[in-house]
Amino acid sequence: MTPGFVRSRPELVVVLAGVSAALHVGKLSPALPVLRDALHISLVQAGFLLSMVQLAGMLLGLVLGLGADGIGLKRSMLAGLLLLSAAGAAGGWATDATGLLLLRALEGVGFLLVSLPAPGLIMRLVNPARRHAAMGLWGAYMPSGTAMALLFGPWVVYRFGWPHWWWLLAALSLAMALCLWLFVPSDRMRPAAGLSSLRPMLSRRGETPGWVVRLRRTLGVPGPWLAASAFAMYAGQWLAVIGFLPSVFATDASAGVLVAAPLALVAAVNMLGNIAAGRLLQRGVAAHQLLVIGFCAMALGAFMAFAVLPGAGGMPLPMWARYSGVLVFSLVGGMVPATLFALAAVLAPDESCVSTTVGWILQLSACGQFLGPPLVGWVASLAGDWRWTWLVTGGCAMAGVVLAFRIRREIAWRG
Repeated sequence: MTPGFVRSRPELVVVLAGVSAALHVGKLSPALPVLRDALHISLVQAGFLLSMVQLAGMLLGLVLGLGADGIGLKRSMLAGLLLLSAAGAAGGWATDATGLLLLRALEGVGFLLVSLPAPGLIMRLVNPARRHAAMGLWGAYMPSGTAMALLFGPWVVYRFGWPHWWWLLAALSLAMALCLWLFVPSDRMRPAAGLSSLRPMLSRRGETPGWVVRLRRTLGVPGPWLAASAFAMYAGQWLAVIGFLPSVFATDASAGVLVAAPLALVAAVNMLGNIAAGRLLQRGVAAHQLLVIGFCAMALGAFMAFAVLPGAGGMPLPMWARYSGVLVFSLVGGMVPATLFALAAVLAPDESCVSTTVGWILQLSACGQFLGPPLVGWVASLAGDWRWTWLVTGGCAMAGVVLAFRIRREIAWRG
């Protein structure tokens, strides 16, 4: 991409910045086997390393969303990229699990500082005719980063060592911070807005601080709650299915090929669903229809992957059918996050609350990702296999369908 093209499409820089942040979330999985040997990390510590980013989202999503609306969207993303770069560079020098855990927590904060303001910033940078397509691209940032980490991480880790994987991604985030600074317009009106949100706290006693006003406005209307709850229903089951995929297929003799590369493929096809949702929204397809289709496909795909059919002698579907179900689950289900990100600006009380709304969406999404996999694992342990876990994911999907129709009524009520 030439500098001229980048200056004319600054939203692409924002999306790429999100991908670089998502790489930090996904970088741990391919390095975990080596890390466990190098730093003598136990399984419990490994689990904490995997969940630390989601813990940050559970605790700080709304708070950092409020801060992003106050200090400026571009400034927030720059701060997040620099924090990711610093924490990642320091992580390459970690010598024990405790230090890596602390730096992982900082990376979680940096990830939120990048991802929370991005939808609002994209909405400002593109004209209304291209907003849905741009939001479809943004919705693919997380599966893009996850797929790239799963594809390239193992090669870098086993060829050069895990510290070089950390340092490579730290350098990438630093480069993206430079690109964002050079090619994305500055926060117009944001300095004044940021100061005005601080002045009531600093000089005018008795007045309500700006962040309190945004918080009350965001949580005082049903739209952000509906979008956040729907995202939790999506994220919880998606992470559960993708996270347990190797365990599900490991009992099958033909699973050797499937466990080597398919996680990257499953994450990659999720990008296509995100991009397709943006295109369909641009063509006038109703948002609630995309949500319903996405959630129903996830229910069907999980059933194909997990269920045992009575007519099959108590055996699961053939491996090709089960894996096809997972692909459908991720591909068509990918329309859900892109649609919900696009709806954040519609369901927020006003433009000043978009990042706060996205923060609430990501906070409940983190809750779903924190609770979904343990619930699926608990059901599998009770049953002795995976045959009933589709009931958990199917329940999440049906709740998502109900929320989609509630969202439709909310949009219609707003006119």
